[in-house]
Amino acid sequence: MTMPAYAEGLGGRLPSASEKAAANQLRQILASHATGDAKLRVLDEQTRQPTEITLSAALSALLMELLRHIGSGDAVTLVPVHEMLTTQQAADILNVSRPFLVSLLDKNEIPHTLVGRHRRIKANDLFAYKQARDDKRGKALADLAEQDAELL
Repeated sequence: MTMPAYAEGLGGRLPSASEKAAANQLRQILASHATGDAKLRVLDEQTRQPTEITLSAALSALLMELLRHIGSGDAVTLVPVHEMLTTQQAADILNVSRPFLVSLLDKNEIPHTLVGRHRRIKANDLFAYKQARDDKRGKALADLAEQDAELL
């Protein structure tokens, strides 16, 4: 799989074996405290003073998801929800071709704006479309499974 031109791996590269191991270790630590707020204590090696950070359950879950991808050696790109994306960036996120994405924009299936001659898509709108598409696919799959069960 190729990485999109705008995406960067960890520090401009894919994670090393030691970084993957560290990510998996930290993910396991966070998972063992996932029932509520987790307190993370970091020790400053120079001053030997601990700093305590409280992670909410939502932040812990987000970090665990990020660490899971890094631990698997995947490249990860964070996209703020208010980011304006190019058609190529949006196509890469949906894993479709740019011409197919443009056809969706022309059918007004995804809201977009024009900046000069160029289309821009709010990441939030793109993620809403992606969620609706995935929900529709999941429902269709569940319907097929139900029909299959009826035939047996």
